[in-house]
Amino acid sequence: MAPIKFEIEKEIPGQMGRAGKIETPHGVIETPTFVAVGTKASVKALTPEQILETGAQVVLANTYHLYLEPGDERVKNFGGLHKFMNWQGPMMTDSGGFQVFSLGAAYGKELSKITKITDPSQLLVERSLDGEAPRLARVGQDGVSFRSHHDGSLHYITPEKSIEIQHNLGADIIFAFDECTSPSEGYRYQEEALERTHRWAQRSLDYHKSKPNAEFQALFGIVQGGREESLRRRSAEFIGSLDFDGFGIGGSFAKEDMETAVKWVNEILPKDKPRHLLGIGEPEDLFMGVENGVDLFDCVAPTRNGRGGTLYTSRGKINIKNAEYREDQGPVDEECECSVCKNYSRAYLCHLYRAHEMLGGTLGSIHNLYFIINLVKNMRRAILENRFPQFKNEFLAKYRKE
Repeated sequence: MAPIKFEIEKEIPGQMGRAGKIETPHGVIETPTFVAVGTKASVKALTPEQILETGAQVVLANTYHLYLEPGDERVKNFGGLHKFMNWQGPMMTDSGGFQVFSLGAAYGKELSKITKITDPSQLLVERSLDGEAPRLARVGQDGVSFRSHHDGSLHYITPEKSIEIQHNLGADIIFAFDECTSPSEGYRYQEEALERTHRWAQRSLDYHKSKPNAEFQALFGIVQGGREESLRRRSAEFIGSLDFDGFGIGGSFAKEDMETAVKWVNEILPKDKPRHLLGIGEPEDLFMGVENGVDLFDCVAPTRNGRGGTLYTSRGKINIKNAEYREDQGPVDEECECSVCKNYSRAYLCHLYRAHEMLGGTLGSIHNLYFIINLVKNMRRAILENRFPQFKNEFLAKYRKE
């Protein structure tokens, strides 16, 4: 018996977008949906009860961080992530592959998944050269060696080790170990990394299926290939041919070609399995993903922005710390139904951030998460009601005004 069951309810006419349902051991996920990111088994500044209040159906945790602290064996001994953090709904864990990028090429640069392709600082050097700036991660053919950012201790993660850690953590959906490359990389390195990711995908799958956890945990394979169409299509063909329960679309994207990369991949991946676009969460990108056949998204942007005072509104993002909001008695967004907009003024939030009160980050995160989750929920409703293009045009016309 498969650990998850995916059903397509309705499709966008003439496009790849669809509304569906994923049945997991911890409940049904209605898709498309936005996944709340709880990196260290915690969505920063929010309790699980507050996460639920935003409408979140799923929480994604980070394999790399939980392996280092508190340790996957300890989480297993506590009954798995669900019991450990008191989250009753579906959970996902990523494989740690993005940390190869963020601890290597991107270390210390505060980089996100979307970048400018012209930035030479993001070239990922696999070779260890004398005099080279220190990096915490090194990519080898069989796995990745890295030093803990906590204490400098040396660790080595292989595909099998990544799956073992994720089995111990016990999420409903887990990901194969992959190498996330910068879009700035040349074709030769992208091809090398892709072949490595494909070998690691097969090894992840073989190890997963050899263990009893395979009955309870779905394993998604990750498509890579950078910004090269031939590599993206090759990856979708190969990963799509393997017996994964669903698929992740990985990589650090150049903004200008993210849409084409998603389209290339989803034209090839099996239609009857769910697809997750890793690390993407801005409204314009969510619309793009949904109409091109993406079912799940995750991104730290809503909560990270929320902690910093950048809040989403139906007319664009605002910096709530700006002086113009100090006397503003209105809600963050007139059209928002979240508890923050129902109960607090822009002036109060402005005060909290300017006074460096922790509550500001909590309220801002609740609002932002609610805004993004419900935006995708409304996309789903629009698909079911045959009005997705109209909904997209109306939302973006207003959102881009400011």
